[in-house]
Amino acid sequence: MDATLTVARLERALFEMFPRADAEPWDHVGLSVGDPGAPVRSVAVALDADPASVRLAAEAGADVLLTHHPVYIKAPDAFAPAAPERPSASAAVFEAARRQVSILSFHTNLDRSLEARRALPGLVGLAAATSIEHPGEPGLPGLGALCPADGLTVAALAGRCARAFGTEPRVWGDADRPVGDVAFLGGSLGDLGEAALAAGAGAIVCGEAGYHVCQDLCARGCAVILLGHDRSEEPFTEILMDAARRAGVDPDAVRRIDRPRLWWTAQGDTEPEGLDRR
Repeated sequence: MDATLTVARLERALFEMFPRADAEPWDHVGLSVGDPGAPVRSVAVALDADPASVRLAAEAGADVLLTHHPVYIKAPDAFAPAAPERPSASAAVFEAARRQVSILSFHTNLDRSLEARRALPGLVGLAAATSIEHPGEPGLPGLGALCPADGLTVAALAGRCARAFGTEPRVWGDADRPVGDVAFLGGSLGDLGEAALAAGAGAIVCGEAGYHVCQDLCARGCAVILLGHDRSEEPFTEILMDAARRAGVDPDAVRRIDRPRLWWTAQGDTEPEGLDRR
């Protein structure tokens, strides 16, 4: 490990990999809380910068909690202990400051990286040709991935996704229809469904999308496979772990915080599995 690695140096190195300029204007990336001059000896990586992740990072002895999702987009009115009348971001920042854990987050700038573009389709045996955002310019950073998938049906693609992401996808579309090209996007589809459709996608794999968006895309010949927001972006923690190592953190001092999912799917009389009851 670089003996002079500080929070500020780690942040700069990560911004070289995931430029601040690639983040959405509304996003909050980089340092949210912590001393820029503090030394970095150990890093915990998680999807979310919530109070539980802060606590687990501190208990693991981490100096930095490195996350994909920011602790907040808009700062809460106060940073204080957990209470029902305040958002959880308030308590997360309070706990991080109290426990001297710095929080660094790389969100939509990581989403536009080549690493993110390759990660999701790679899990189901497909290769990204370009982004959804810039379908004709594969060299540009951009959101999502477009992949050829000749021969795959909607059902076969959904089955691969269920196994690779460990989830029970909600699927819109004719199970037996070949998909042709597939669009992948971690997290929320937002308004990129139109771009995916315009680029020729026969199916979209994403974390979540609105009912009427899915209904419309399906009616226009584009299947939609919804993984769950967190399930679709958990692979990005591997990208962040690798990035921390490349930035100079001892590989043995980088650990991932694996937490049970916060939601569950009711199936008849079965008990929910994986629900975080803490």
